[in-house]
Amino acid sequence: LTVSSSDDPRALFHPAKAWQAEHNLDIQRVTQQAMIHELTKEQTRTIEHVVPWFLENMPRPYFRQVPEQMRLDHIKALAAVKEANMDLYLNLKSHAPDGRQMLTYIRPGTKPGVLLQMIKELPYNVSTSKDYLPLSRAQVFSAEDESMSLNVFVYGEEKTGPINIEKSGARILQYAERIQQNGHHDKVPGAKSLSSLQAPDDFSKNEPRPSHLFDRENLIEYMGKCSLSYIEKTDPRRFLRQRELFEVVSGTEGTAIVVEDSSTEDGADNYWINVAIANALPQMALENTSRLLFLHHFDVLGAHLDVISDGDNGTVTMLRMHVSPAAGSIDESTFKLLGRELKRCKWLDPETMDLVFDRYPWLGVRGGEIITAFCSLMHPVMAKQNPLIYSKANIFNTVTKERYVSHTSAIAGLFLDRFNPKQPLSDEAFESKCEQICATIDSDVEDATATELLLKMIEIVRYTLKTNIYMHDRYSLGLRLDPKVMVSDSEESKELPYGIIFAHGRRFNAYHVRFRDIARGGMRLVTPPSTEQYALESAHQYDECYGLAFAQQLKNKDIPEGGSKAVNLINTTDLSQSGKNFVMRKSVKAFTDTLLDLIVDTDETRENIVDLFGKKEILYLGPDEQVIPEDINWVIKRAEKRGYYKPAAFMSSKPKAGINHKEYGVTSEGVNVYLDVALRHLGKDPTKEPFAIKMTGGPDGDVAGNEIKILIREYGDNAKIVGVADHSGCAEDPNGLDHEELLRLVNESMCISNFDSSRLSSDGVLHNAATEDGVKARNTMHNRLEADAFVPCGGRPNTIDAHNYKHFLKADGTPSAPLIVEGANLFVTAEARQALFDDAGVVIVKDSSANKGGVITSSYEICAAMMLTEEEFFDNKETIVNEVLAKLRGLAKMEAELLFREFETYGGSLPHCSQVISNSINAATDALSTALDTLSDEDRESLLPLFRAHLPQTIADMSFDFVHERVPDPYIKNAIASCLASKMVYKEGTKFIEVQKPEKLAVIALKYIEKEKEVAALKEALHDTDMPEAEKQSILALLEAGGARTALGLF
Repeated sequence: LTVSSSDDPRALFHPAKAWQAEHNLDIQRVTQQAMIHELTKEQTRTIEHVVPWFLENMPRPYFRQVPEQMRLDHIKALAAVKEANMDLYLNLKSHAPDGRQMLTYIRPGTKPGVLLQMIKELPYNVSTSKDYLPLSRAQVFSAEDESMSLNVFVYGEEKTGPINIEKSGARILQYAERIQQNGHHDKVPGAKSLSSLQAPDDFSKNEPRPSHLFDRENLIEYMGKCSLSYIEKTDPRRFLRQRELFEVVSGTEGTAIVVEDSSTEDGADNYWINVAIANALPQMALENTSRLLFLHHFDVLGAHLDVISDGDNGTVTMLRMHVSPAAGSIDESTFKLLGRELKRCKWLDPETMDLVFDRYPWLGVRGGEIITAFCSLMHPVMAKQNPLIYSKANIFNTVTKERYVSHTSAIAGLFLDRFNPKQPLSDEAFESKCEQICATIDSDVEDATATELLLKMIEIVRYTLKTNIYMHDRYSLGLRLDPKVMVSDSEESKELPYGIIFAHGRRFNAYHVRFRDIARGGMRLVTPPSTEQYALESAHQYDECYGLAFAQQLKNKDIPEGGSKAVNLINTTDLSQSGKNFVMRKSVKAFTDTLLDLIVDTDETRENIVDLFGKKEILYLGPDEQVIPEDINWVIKRAEKRGYYKPAAFMSSKPKAGINHKEYGVTSEGVNVYLDVALRHLGKDPTKEPFAIKMTGGPDGDVAGNEIKILIREYGDNAKIVGVADHSGCAEDPNGLDHEELLRLVNESMCISNFDSSRLSSDGVLHNAATEDGVKARNTMHNRLEADAFVPCGGRPNTIDAHNYKHFLKADGTPSAPLIVEGANLFVTAEARQALFDDAGVVIVKDSSANKGGVITSSYEICAAMMLTEEEFFDNKETIVNEVLAKLRGLAKMEAELLFREFETYGGSLPHCSQVISNSINAATDALSTALDTLSDEDRESLLPLFRAHLPQTIADMSFDFVHERVPDPYIKNAIASCLASKMVYKEGTKFIEVQKPEKLAVIALKYIEKEKEVAALKEALHDTDMPEAEKQSILALLEAGGARTALGLF
């Protein structure tokens, strides 16, 4: 260790620095003080320069709205940067008194695009941030010398205690009182209202006119929805103006825009753009608005963003942007275009926005939407030819290449011309334009893939029958399609649906497929977890929707509505959980509103939609996967607002006014009827002898839980439930699982892993899926356990397929259960059903028969919504529900008995017989529906009692006298046809229908009804006849079995 020659022993521990004098402590102290003094002087000089500049150049709203401490922080940060001679790139982070995150971004200059770039750099993006926080306030300021942009972004919901509104909002209340008393309304020159939602005409004036909105009590109530900072910091005039805009969009999903010339404040070329957006992500709303302003060459001088609660409807984002045209004065058409695009961009897919705002602005928003929609629509069809060449990305990249985009644009133009409500193309002009575009493609496009895609786009235009492209406030782009457009040359011919509606919107594509004019089916939301899975789902989306709708058509044979399904594929792969939920709810709204665009008949739709289909359409929805009660309530309210006939009937399973399927066990009631009939067919009377059941689906599930309850209710100890498996594991006991314990799990909505193992017999076992062995046991339980019947009430689709069906068989080739009753959809594939029957004689009751109780209930719910008021339904709900349950049990029993009767008579597998019955009833319904149009009014009225008899008695007694007033005529016609068809098929069998000529079916049906009446009269007379009782009962049985058919002379 080398010691300094200094006498100061501290030198041992504090070695001399390069700037220190080594031999004199006084000199060191003087040096330090001199440096401090010099730095202080330099900092003082900087502050003395910065503060006056800051005070002179920051706009007045900055000093009113930004707290003093934050202003001091801004000055200190600016001084430090200026002193260091660095560029003005600063990101400052602080916290509001209530804990919210406050970010200040400072950048040099105020040129167009600075704000947009800042927004893109912000954290807490809904797409990427796991710790997402909502943007609750934004303040945008520009230095008046254009040297700097300073913007404050506040994240998180404002947390305040009870607000003394009369104190905090005193300025606003006093201003409103003056307005109400004096009625000042000086007009601002050049103001422009761009709201399509009928914003008040006088919004554009310096001071608002008196309004009930500004009455003291109403204003205080409104302030209760606002944050304290918004009330305290907002200029009273702006507060009342935004209150008016809030009223325009409250309770909707709409957007309202108003532009004011600010010449009285900042010069003739400056404007205030006021925007109110219902239920938008605030940061996304700010980004989209800033993006459009940048693209239209506006410089943002200042801005304010606030978020106001709209109760159950969500929130309203308020934006006020102070802008200046970068290229000088602009005309009114620019503002009108800006207004349209501001309203549309909330609903535009990001891919569309990139296409029309960044790559090819000349395409226009409508043109871009058409192109991206057509690309999504083509994918499921073209992918069948070659999934690699025609991937979703390749399709889009090909048709939007610079080399081909002019042709793509021409096709989009053809679509717009074809459906322009002011002057639609005639068929002749349309064909001429098609030929011209095709000829240009043929001569100019050398790439075969591009040619194929462009020609397919023309085909889409040709097969579009209606579109909402010209609806002013649409939520997405909708196309009512001729189903031929979805047929691929590479696939086998199959039954064409009646109609297809396709919707393309922000992050979603959706199909609604239906097989009859009046149809009902569920809407499901599909949210793949990865980009790769999303691409796969996109390729199969239409086929999935088609298959589900076709299965629904088979299942809906007993009701007036045909089968339909809606599948909404939503791209949430890059979103946080909160972002995913937000986009899902928006997708439901956009899709259903688009359906309403294309089916409601209002002044608005007649004015803006060219209808090449030319026929009124009626459809009904139901909830399916990932649809929540909030969605159902919104859909019904929206249907009412849009003028849908009987909006309460538009979607079933309403949380309050519907029939809850799980609560009343409607699906399981039907499943159990088929199980009962099937067991008796196999020689077991379940009421008299024990039988063993194994099932998938947990006690907390709808179908499984209710089936457990029904088995115990109907058969008591005879029902031995030997195994139950669900996601959590499985419980097995060859002696039968304890009934009390199973009911405990059902009533407490608990999964099977919660089964009390002490209630098992010595042979029983409980497997938990938390272990590897437990997973294996759960996944194989339905194969391993021996039982009289297997009832899948839950589980993955296609669990038993053509490759693994032999696992269901024992070593000797006999089945582990001779009977399967499919309570769950698609648990067994069609190929596996046939193989199990061929190899082991397994009797399988197909899902389209076994679990039809749910669709029957939903149909009755639609009838109740049309025929009764909500109050009438509430007052009689329990009686109506009991009658519905009796009806569905009766329909299930009639089909089950016919199913086994024809199975025994004609042979073949039971699933085949099930499909034959469905096809026979549906074919008869179609023929009758067509033939009913040819009957006289008197003949049609004579069949009306069939519809009355179909209804639950309470609904019929209360409202059938008004049936023509309350129920659409097409629905009544379908109801008569389906009731008569199912009546004849269930009574006389499928062969009776098959041998009749369709054109004669209606006449035969009328005669059949008359003969039934004659038979009923004979039976009544026979009751009073004096003869031995045994003979009398034999004759009555013969009359019941074939009297009407015999009387017709048809055998």
